[in-house]
Amino acid sequence: MPSMGACKSNPPPNYTRLRASLKGYHSYFSYPKADPRELPFGIGLAIFSRTPLHDTFRLDLPSAPVEFEFDGVKRTPTDRLLIGAKTRLNGIEVQLFNTHLLAYFMLGSSSESHPQQRQLVVEQLRRAQGPTLLAGDFNVSRRDSLVQQFADAGFRSVQTTQVTWRHRPFVLDHIFHSRHLRPLNYRVEPTRASDHHILVADLEFVG
Repeated sequence: MPSMGACKSNPPPNYTRLRASLKGYHSYFSYPKADPRELPFGIGLAIFSRTPLHDTFRLDLPSAPVEFEFDGVKRTPTDRLLIGAKTRLNGIEVQLFNTHLLAYFMLGSSSESHPQQRQLVVEQLRRAQGPTLLAGDFNVSRRDSLVQQFADAGFRSVQTTQVTWRHRPFVLDHIFHSRHLRPLNYRVEPTRASDHHILVADLEFVG
């Protein structure tokens, strides 16, 4: 499922290519806020929809100052991002979210020790009313705590067992849904376009 940004004047080539390929789709794109420490990790976010999008927004997710080394230089991670938009399907308004959290486990730490980003996302979920979907790369190696935290906010992942990352057997990517939606099926498809596999799900309205 699935961001124009506040910090750069032009959308990146990958988003431009996707938009050109997905003719007839509506989309919203955003970068994280400008930061001189930024590394070329490709962390802009996008939502694409067959139906028009409205009430788009972006929320910066501050990263904890965990030090790591990159190209021989000590650095701290830049902030991440949550984006959102609404659309209407069969006359029903649906809230869409997309996020890409910091991979604390790759810095020798964890989002359990630094839970601020996850908590900010959960706050947005709790404010949502009606059918809501949240998709993205949550970068949590120990998925059980993430899944439980979001379940406590009323959201379920469409799947928690099939690996979505090439490099280690982790379920990093999720599609969370509110109680107003019921998953019919899902699939995880390998792709050469990313180090993550594609998670696809079909859902229906409940009631």
